Formats: sequence, C-alpha cells, structure tokens
Amino acid sequence: MARDYMRILVVDDEQNYRDVLKMILTAKGYDVDTAGNGQEALELLEKAAYDVVVSDLKMPVMDGYALLQQIRQRQYDTEVIILTAFGTIEKAVETMKAGAYTYVTKGNDPEELLIELEKIGEIRRMSRDNRMLREKMVGDYMLESRNDQVNQMMRLAQRAAASDSNILILGESGCGKEVLASFIHRQSSRCRENFMELNCQSISESILESELFGHEKGAFTGADKRRIGYFESSDGGTLFLDEIGGISLNLQSKLLRAIENKKIYRLGSSNQISVDFRLITATNRDLKRDMEEGLFRSDLFYRISTIVLEVPPLRRRREDIPLFIDYFVRKFGFEMKKENIRFDPEVRQVLESYDYPGNIRELKNLIERLLVLSDRGEIRAEYLPMDMAKYLDGAAGGKASGSGAKADGSGVDFAGSLREYRAQAEKAYIQQLILQHPEDMNRVAEILSISRRQLFNKLVEYGLK
Repeated sequence: MARDYMRILVVDDEQNYRDVLKMILTAKGYDVDTAGNGQEALELLEKAAYDVVVSDLKMPVMDGYALLQQIRQRQYDTEVIILTAFGTIEKAVETMKAGAYTYVTKGNDPEELLIELEKIGEIRRMSRDNRMLREKMVGDYMLESRNDQVNQMMRLAQRAAASDSNILILGESGCGKEVLASFIHRQSSRCRENFMELNCQSISESILESELFGHEKGAFTGADKRRIGYFESSDGGTLFLDEIGGISLNLQSKLLRAIENKKIYRLGSSNQISVDFRLITATNRDLKRDMEEGLFRSDLFYRISTIVLEVPPLRRRREDIPLFIDYFVRKFGFEMKKENIRFDPEVRQVLESYDYPGNIRELKNLIERLLVLSDRGEIRAEYLPMDMAKYLDGAAGGKASGSGAKADGSGVDFAGSLREYRAQAEKAYIQQLILQHPEDMNRVAEILSISRRQLFNKLVEYGLK
C-alpha cells in the first residue's frame, strides 16, 4: 500500500501506456482513473477530486499544457505531473513555470514517478496535519480535559456525531458550545460539507428570519437581490443555531416546520425548497423553565433535543484551569514573541482559584491582557483587573485590619496575609466537609469541585486525616 491514500488521474492518448501505468500505480495502493485526453480529464475533474493528475504532454483534442492551464484556472486542489518524451523536455520545463509539480520522462524506470508521488503524498499529509493543528488552535483545546464530566460528554458527542440526530448543547456563555458543535461536524459523515453557524441573539427578529430562510428580490424594502439563507447554505452539511433560546414564538413555529419537513420557502416566494441538513442548537437559557412560562414551544424543544449535551462551566472543571492558563500563555507568548513568561506566585494562585463567570472566554482574554502588560516576561499583581486584584489585598505581607481574633469559631485567624487567611479558610472548610461525610471522600471531592487526587494532595498539604 502507498504510504498515504491518494486518488490519481492518468491522462494519456496511448491506451496501452495508461493501462500499464494504472496497473503499476494500483499495485502500490493508489486509486487510479484514466482519461484519453485533456478534455476527458476535465470532465472527470468536474465530478470527482483527485490528489494528482499525471498527464502526457502531447495529446490530441487538448494537450497536457492546456489541461494544466485549465486546472490552475479552475483552482482544482490537485498537483500535476507532466509526462514528456526526450524531445519535449524544454516544453515540460515551461509547464513547471505554469504550475506543474514536476515532469517525468516517459520510458524511464517507473520508480522515478513513484518517488515523485511519494513526495506529493508526504506534502499533502503534512498539509492535512497542519490544517488539523490550526483547527486545534482555533478552539479544540477547550475539549481536552482532566475532568470526568467533560470526558464523558466528549464520548457522547463522538457517538452522536456518527448519526444525523438533532443535538442540543447547553451551557453558560463562553464555555465552548460552538467549539463542541464544530467538533461534532468534523467527526460526522458531513465533514466535507458546509458548517453554517448563526447566533440567533446577535441580530433582530426580522433580519433573523431572512438570514435563516433567505429571500427573493423585492420580498421587502431593501431586498434588491435574491439571498440564499442559512438553511439552503447548509444543504448536505450542518446548521448550528447558537443561542436559540429567546427567539419569538412566531419564528419558533416556522423553525419547527422547517426542521420537521426539511423544506423551506424563501421570503417572497411560494416555491418549496428541499434541504438536507444536520441540526445542532445551543443555548445558555433554561429552556424547560421557558416552556413552563410559555416562552418556548415544547414541540420545538423535543424536536431539537434528541441528544442533549451539557458543557460544564469552568468553575466545575477547575482541574483544567492550569491547562488553559499554560495553553494561552504559549499561544499569546508565541504571537507576541514573548518568551520565558513568569507569574508572581500569588497571581498564579488567584488565576487558578477564580470562578470566571465568563468561563474560558474570560480566562483567554485575561491571559492575553496579562501578556500584553507583562514586562520582561514577568506577570505581576498590578496587571490584574480591579475585580480580581481585590483578592490580593494584603498579600504583600502587611497585616489586615483587625484584632487578630478568630473568625466566628472557624479557627481562621484574621491576622496575616491574604494567602495565609485563604489557606486557613480552605483547611477549615475541608475539615467541616470531612466531618459531614467521613466515609465518602468522593462526595467531599465533588462538593469541592476537585478530583480525588487533588483532595488527597490537600489533605497532605494541611496535615488532615
């Protein structure tokens, strides 16, 4: 087998030659089609994608040079290798200037061609890997976790991706719902088709209907041309409607019909259009409460929620916060050309213990801010925003105001730095939970929103048994 699966189109007017070449390449594991001239090749290229076109230079109807020009003009994602005789090498060199990958002399050992195909396969493999890495940099880091709940959610998401069932993603703003939707699309059989994403709360009700269903020219004031909506654009692919909660009952009714029938009407048209899409929706609202209050249709809810995935907020996956901090430091450090980033220990402690009401999005923006302000790679407390800096008050070693009395019988000493106070309060809280659940450390860890291993480390740190 070839090192990387590739589809190849062999173009040559000599049937015996192209048949022999097909036999050789097929034996090496390549998927091979053939054409007798450039025109036949273009017809095949219109119907299917090929990684490489191996074309003779001299052919009737359309020669290899003209075929190369058409491939480049039509912007097909394929490499071209030109086959040439000894007397036409000068012309073959011209094809390379026009965009051919290389040329191979006909009659030579076929190993020469096989080597070039191996090179192209390696290049395309690296390109795919780099593309996957860029996609990872875009957001998949949100889905890597030490948290059991997140990992269980990801296992469900991977199984759900194999079906066409409608998926509802629940979670607070900034926790990664859109990243999860994109992941599901890329894991599905529709991954080569469009992933259309629309935030239903970012535009007005009247515009939202037009965005979803499209409109004909003259459908309303300002409709000066036909517009294709998100439903049509997602035909064959995935439609992701973010923040679906809160749209009007009238539009919910139209949305329900489109989802049930997979048919739509553009605004201003009576022509029915069939669309084949996979639907993923998301919201940060409590849709069951909205149903009870008459704000969300129950039939729409049950239609969109065949599979429900809940993305936990960052405060419920605290073991991932250090991972995100390190990731964003690397990311923004690379972009800003800053190396050897160092945190003041108390800054790092605040970053890892903060609740982040804005979730991962807030943490990302915060780390970017800190790196922008950092001086010679050092991140100090003064760079924290005011709503976080207050947690550092008194941490420089000065004593907080007070008489040094204990805090309401908790055993926590008010005298001392913020770090000391925080440690005493944490120890006292853990002791209290252990007294309440002496035989269930799993429950203690769950209440603390940390793992059993983290709880064990706390017990060792504070000398608790």
